Amino acid sequence: MSDLEEQGKESGQEFDLASRLRQEHHQSLKLWLRMLSCTVRIENEIRARLRASFGITLPRFDLMAQLERHPEGLRMGELSKRMMVTGGNVTGITDQLEREKLVERMPDPHDRRAWAVRLTPAGRGAFAEMAVVHERWIEEMLADVPAGEKASLIALLASMKEKLQVDEPK
Repeated sequence: MSDLEEQGKESGQEFDLASRLRQEHHQSLKLWLRMLSCTVRIENEIRARLRASFGITLPRFDLMAQLERHPEGLRMGELSKRMMVTGGNVTGITDQLEREKLVERMPDPHDRRAWAVRLTPAGRGAFAEMAVVHERWIEEMLADVPAGEKASLIALLASMKEKLQVDEPK
């Protein structure tokens, strides 16, 4: 939660990132803050629900989601790139999940200096249970958005993603 959102909650007002907007702000800034505001609201709710229902953090859930898509496993560097976090973060999360026997490290068959990580059978089972509930939560949170608007937003955001002028990570 941002400092502004925290201050708003303390004063009894509902603030989010978009509450900073003023009429004179550039349209691109307005769009960015509206998207970020929606993302932060959903993410904060998912974080709280994952913690309360499964005793797991969102980064741990995200790592397991990446591995679920790649049953053969992923190298630590690839996990870091996909999750957009540092290698140290991935190592710490992997260490925790490995202690809980939800993931396992194995030597990379193509590079003996590297390690890959994959879900264990227990990890696959735990993730499958969480994923079903997670999807239901997302559906609940977005239930009041009509299907046509969702389809339009998906199309608009796909188009926007193609047009973004950002440097690719090196």
